[in-house]
Amino acid sequence: MATINDNYLKLKAGYLFPEIARRVNAFAQANPDAKIIKLGIGDVTEPLPQACRTAIIKATEEMGNRETFKGYGPEQGYAWLREKIAQHDFQSRGCEIDASEIFISDGSKCDTGNILDIFGKNNTIAVTDPVYPVYVDTNVMAGHTGDAKKTGEYEGLVYLPVTADNNFTAQIPDQKVDLIYLCFPNNPTGATATKEDLKAWVDYARANNSIIFFDSAYEAYITDSSLPHSIYEIEGARDCAIEFRSFSKNAGFTGTRCAWTVVPKTLTAKASDGSDVELWKLWNRRQSTKFNGVSYIVQRGAEAVYSKQGQEQIKQLVSFYLENAKIIREKLAAAGLQVYGGVNAPYVWVKTPSGLTSWDFFDKLVNSCNVVGTPGSGFGAAGEGYFRISAFNSRENVEEAMKRITEKFKV
Repeated sequence: MATINDNYLKLKAGYLFPEIARRVNAFAQANPDAKIIKLGIGDVTEPLPQACRTAIIKATEEMGNRETFKGYGPEQGYAWLREKIAQHDFQSRGCEIDASEIFISDGSKCDTGNILDIFGKNNTIAVTDPVYPVYVDTNVMAGHTGDAKKTGEYEGLVYLPVTADNNFTAQIPDQKVDLIYLCFPNNPTGATATKEDLKAWVDYARANNSIIFFDSAYEAYITDSSLPHSIYEIEGARDCAIEFRSFSKNAGFTGTRCAWTVVPKTLTAKASDGSDVELWKLWNRRQSTKFNGVSYIVQRGAEAVYSKQGQEQIKQLVSFYLENAKIIREKLAAAGLQVYGGVNAPYVWVKTPSGLTSWDFFDKLVNSCNVVGTPGSGFGAAGEGYFRISAFNSRENVEEAMKRITEKFKV
């Protein structure tokens, strides 16, 4: 008889966002005339930049001619895209990242889970709390944790609370951990990390032979020139960090799918016999075996991000969503709600009013305002009593949602 991976049975009832969808669908069926505004998931709403669309159309036409048709591409991504990324996103900021260390993929969400394929099962793993659920759930699936506790935390993981008390900056653990997940600008709190913050993590990782998984999917939203966009801006990070990036939130590729992961060739970890192994070689082998690469058409669209027109257009997109975040932050604060984030990030982290739990506030918003957000408890135990509101929507919907919420929840 076939057997299953029992680790999946440890997962909580439903991944956060499908559970939100289930509740919203139930409400919509019961209230068919309700005009629901969704500010929950981090899905973009504005069209792809014209430069990307033009490049995609041209690449599609190339696929219609034998002379320019492309079949299988390199699993690591086409060199012309990797070189653009290396130059514009890293070398221009003083980061010593070579194009060969960049791997094009179909999403940073996928890569943050898939990266576990090249690591052993006995690593001590640290995550922030609240945390992007994918980091936790993929470790549960891989058998790196015990069962879930009543609090929702999993045995075997080291949780690093990020709260208002520590300015939503993860504290260095007082024990040795092997793998560390960091996300800045942070999802869900919207917090950022200074160079000093990241230097402390790099110093810790190097001293303890740890590896940092640095998710910087929202780096395009950093407007403060003093804040780092990449962990590789910190000296020594090449020896202890893997970075994940995406075209989803800066160029609207959430449905088009294109991202990349940086694995420096200087980065090593230990084999069971104590020898040092280059992680680049393992990741390259993994991708070559399990991944056939992102389509030529999509990669040409991503390459257009680095054209003069593309840079101007994604800047406009990012500015649009940041203005939405500003509206959300200012309107809710004026209504007396306690808010965080939304300055160098597209998320606003709200303290739930009147002692409401995160899911109670979710239900109340849906029922009284027909507005959808994300319960903070879905991101971890430390997220209880908070609520995430996304800036990814039209200006009209954001303004209408804020009008509804402030009328109902003015403190």
